[in-house]
Amino acid sequence: MNAPQNIDQSDLLTRLYGLKQKQLLQASRQGDSLQYRVLQAEASAISDAIKKLPPGLVGH
Repeated sequence: MNAPQNIDQSDLLTRLYGLKQKQLLQASRQGDSLQYRVLQAEASAISDAIKKLPPGLVGH
């Protein structure tokens, strides 16, 4: 019963992580180290959430 929700969560987190990586690249080009550090912390939190998902759900 939780599988569809977990898959949706996996898709959402994976997409968010990809978007955050794009923002990180833009911030690194702009030289804004505070913004970069904040984005880096956000990306790390998203990555940690992805790692906590049950095995087999990431990437669906």
